[in-house]
Amino acid sequence: MMRSVYAAVCGAMPVLCACSCSDTEGRTTRIEERLVLTGSSTVAPLASEIAKRFEAESPGVRIDVQSGGSSRGIADARRGLADVGMVSRALKADEHDLHAVTIARDGIGVIVHADNPVAALDDEQIAGIYTGRIENWSAVGGEDAPITVVNKAEGRSTLELFLAHFGLASEDIQADVVIGDNEQGVKTVAGNPHAIGYVSIGTAEYDAAQGVPIRLLPLGGVPASSAAVADGTFPLSRPLNLVTRQEPTGLVKEFLDFARSERVHDIVREQSFVPLTK
Repeated sequence: MMRSVYAAVCGAMPVLCACSCSDTEGRTTRIEERLVLTGSSTVAPLASEIAKRFEAESPGVRIDVQSGGSSRGIADARRGLADVGMVSRALKADEHDLHAVTIARDGIGVIVHADNPVAALDDEQIAGIYTGRIENWSAVGGEDAPITVVNKAEGRSTLELFLAHFGLASEDIQADVVIGDNEQGVKTVAGNPHAIGYVSIGTAEYDAAQGVPIRLLPLGGVPASSAAVADGTFPLSRPLNLVTRQEPTGLVKEFLDFARSERVHDIVREQSFVPLTK
C-alpha cells in the first residue's frame, strides 16, 4: 500500500521525508508516515476522531481525512489516490475486489424541524413527499405550508439506501434542495421549519443533543435511534466501512485494526454510532 508523504525530496524538510534522513550534524531524524482517507461524509467525523487517538499513540504518523461521498471513497481507494476509502454501506457485488473493514453501524433517519407538529409519517407518505405527490404539510396533519424537500446528491450512499428502502429511482425525486454531507442536511432543515430531509441517525442524534432544532421521525413505527440500530429493530441501517484495494499491511493494517477495536468504542458511542460487538 502506498504511503503519502509531505515532502518529495529528502533533505529539504528532513523531519517530514519518507526515508531515513540526517540533519547537517549527521543526526538521524524520525521518518514521518502519512495516511490519506477519503469518502463518506458519515464516516469522516468518526474516522477523524479515531485518527486523532491513533496519532497520539503513534508518534510520527499523520492521518488526513477528507469527505466527498462513498463513491469517492471507492474510486480513490481503487485508483490509489487514497490509502483507505470510507464507505457508509455494504460493498456492492461489483466492488468485492476491495477489502472492507466494518468499524461501526448506523441508521438513516428522516428529520424535520423541531417545531414541526407532524409526529410521524408512514412509508407511503414519505415516498409521496419525495416524489411530489404530497406538496403541503396539511396533507399529512401539519400546518398549511409547502414542504421543502431536501435530498442527497448523487454518489452519496445515504441517497442510494434511501431510494432502495422506499422503492424509488433517483429520477423520481422532486427535490427543492440538494445537499452533500449530513451536516448540510441538518443545517438546511434546522434553518427551515417546513423542510424535510434524511441523514445519518448518529449525526442527527448528536446535533439534536447539542441543541440544533431538528427531530428524527420514526420509520415503520420504530423510533429512529442508535438503540434501535443496535438491537436490530430499525428498518434502515448500514455498516460503516473502511476499504482498501489490497489486503492491508503495515501502517494501514495497524490503523484498521485500531479502528475496529474496543479501544475506540467510546469514540463510536460519542459520535452516536453503534460499536461492533463480537
